[in-house]
Amino acid sequence: MFPRLRLPDLPALLLLTSLAAPTSPAIAADPTAPNVAHHGRLQVDGNRIVGASTGEPVSLAGLSLFWSQWEGEFYNPETVAWLKQDWHVTVIRSALGIAHDGYLENPAPELAKIKTVIDAALAQDLYVIIDWHDHKAEEHTAAAVAFFTDMARTYGDHPNIIYEIYNEPLRVSWSKVVKPYAEEVIAAIRAHDPDNLIIVGTPYWSQRVDEATADPIDDPNLAYTLHFYAGTHKAELRKRAQTALDRGFALFVSEWGTVDANGDGEVDRKSVAAWMAFIRTHQLSHLNWSVANKDEGSAILRPEVDTLSGWTEADLTPSGQFIRYLVRGW
Repeated sequence: MFPRLRLPDLPALLLLTSLAAPTSPAIAADPTAPNVAHHGRLQVDGNRIVGASTGEPVSLAGLSLFWSQWEGEFYNPETVAWLKQDWHVTVIRSALGIAHDGYLENPAPELAKIKTVIDAALAQDLYVIIDWHDHKAEEHTAAAVAFFTDMARTYGDHPNIIYEIYNEPLRVSWSKVVKPYAEEVIAAIRAHDPDNLIIVGTPYWSQRVDEATADPIDDPNLAYTLHFYAGTHKAELRKRAQTALDRGFALFVSEWGTVDANGDGEVDRKSVAAWMAFIRTHQLSHLNWSVANKDEGSAILRPEVDTLSGWTEADLTPSGQFIRYLVRGW
């Protein structure tokens, strides 16, 4: 039997998860407790994100869905409700796949998936990230502007909404490529939604937050996206993140993995412990990648699992078991 722990006793919690995967976590947040209804809209305050209703820092824990065009079966109310009920997530990420048979080629069905998840999140009192899941968004600016204009018009009056306007830029210039794109998309959003949080991806797969905060975007409610995979990204990336925080800018970890940067490999528990300690210290929000049954280490479900909810411990991968325990205790 697992003893009860007090967070943030994270090294002890991670040690326990390395020994076994408990069917009933030692710590579990109340999934019925008010979430968005309590915190209200998220608001940047210095290098922290706070609830507009309380003024208190908000550190959300949740999961990202996989690219919508490849694991789209999980873009449904049943999965969202289960993640709230059983995993106790407070935020979910709806990752609109843009290229590779995604939104650009099949706009109607992909848009329907995104709206289904948003509507389900609203019904479950969850924050929801509307993610433009693209590696070359600067080549699709007009489409992004049209999409986020639609999202802001449709959902901008809901405090649940978080706009992620560029998932992971590649090896491109922040000041010459990503920032001009972001400013154009942000202007489109702000024309219809002046208040909700916007998060912006940074170069090198959303790792160069130090470069972005050296030439920041002028918006009162904006955070910079930080992504990491624990098996690959370690102290050097935390140093870059610390630089951005020390400059007074907010960060949002909209995607992170327990494994290597290629999405595969074993759970790196020691590195995850270091990252979670950093995240707790700075009261950051974080979403694990991903809700999928793809045959890779980062997926939470085993490949043979085809149910949309009601998952048992046996249905989960080692990463899935680990993350369920961590998120439930956040």
